[in-house]
Amino acid sequence: MTFRMIFAGVAAAAVLASAVQAQSIEAQQVGAVVAAYRDAIERMDVSETPALFWPDSAIFENGGVEGTFAYYLEHHLGPEFDDLAGFDFRDHETKIEIDGDTAFVSETYTYHITFKDEAREAIERRGVATSVLRERGEEWRFVLYHSSARPLRRPS
Repeated sequence: MTFRMIFAGVAAAAVLASAVQAQSIEAQQVGAVVAAYRDAIERMDVSETPALFWPDSAIFENGGVEGTFAYYLEHHLGPEFDDLAGFDFRDHETKIEIDGDTAFVSETYTYHITFKDEAREAIERRGVATSVLRERGEEWRFVLYHSSARPLRRPS
């Protein structure tokens, strides 16, 4: 094996390792945005969540078109929290794929909701979410968020 072949192999490995490391850093950044949104929902404090979504974002939930995140927050998510006593995610799994300035995220989880009105029965659901995040100016934010849920199936 010639020195040139060895050098070319080492250079190619370094480029590949650098690309994998860059993708890993991007995946960590995207994961932090997704986790920040999930954590805000659990805290039932969505005051800082608009910074996680681009203004031209689109939200879809359980077969409905909710509009931009700003609209969703004002007309749907924000008012819902007025009735809730607790919101907990469980069994959460996230998969992230980066393609240039776009990240594709899928999540599976269960969630448990309790109400301030103790007469209302708690809700437990199995949920999924699919998101697209875009990097603009070295910042990752949601551009599309779609979630749906169904009642939990208990073993018989």
